Amino acid sequence: MATLSAPSNSRPDPIIHWSGMTHIGRVRTNNEDSFLGVTVNGHEVRYLGKIGESSMAASDFVFAVSDGMGGAKSGEFASRIALDKITKLLPKGFRLSAQGMASGFSDLLSELFDSIHNELLKLGYSYEECAGMGATLSLCWFTPEWMYFGHIGDSRIYYLPKDGGISQITHDHSHVGFLRRSGQINEREARTHPRRNALNQALGAGHQFVDPHLGAVGYRPGDRFVICSDGLIDGLWDRHIEELIRIPDAASASQDDARRLVERAVENSGRDNATAVVIDIRGPTL
Repeated sequence: MATLSAPSNSRPDPIIHWSGMTHIGRVRTNNEDSFLGVTVNGHEVRYLGKIGESSMAASDFVFAVSDGMGGAKSGEFASRIALDKITKLLPKGFRLSAQGMASGFSDLLSELFDSIHNELLKLGYSYEECAGMGATLSLCWFTPEWMYFGHIGDSRIYYLPKDGGISQITHDHSHVGFLRRSGQINEREARTHPRRNALNQALGAGHQFVDPHLGAVGYRPGDRFVICSDGLIDGLWDRHIEELIRIPDAASASQDDARRLVERAVENSGRDNATAVVIDIRGPTL
């Protein structure tokens, strides 16, 4: 499991603020994107509203974005299945977190992605209307000091540290993503490449095996994370994502972060569904 940064040894429990939004766009007739926000403790899993704030003293927080694919309504169905399955393993994950067993998250997230993959394959083989159905999934699991992530496909997770900058911490599972990571093409060339939407990894979609990208980031108050679908990226450059979050213009400053990103992406492009979840780590209330 890849690990970025490192948290301080001890600190009060942080406050986590979140916002999420999805939009059908200006071309498509249905929305194949889905997003999820839940909190989990030793007793229950609770779904979160689209906007909120809470202490992390007694609960972990999980946020995810999934983009479905497939004919008719099966893409829409696939992304919902991917997110619904997540809640089944959350209590096990909270127990790992409470016991400080960070190494167990890699196995847990692998189990989760395999479970969703097998469910989508089974449905695809069993029902004609679900043939070829698949989904991307980008998931962030926040414990009091670490964010553990699992990812497959071309949805993305971005990290915006307090001191500035933005970095994509997930790998686009495509040949174009490989070309970009290896420095063979730049962001502009990747966005216009004719095979930019051809995935070599996804949940379901007829793939025999999946190898999700797993990792962890040690965060601090002031850090932010963005989870988004490729429809948002189609309408916003990386630097625009950072600018809209850090220095919004006066006209949109009163909007929550996710709405600001999604509405600007749809305004700029709108060819695809666009979804964003923005998580803001804030200092503890003293």
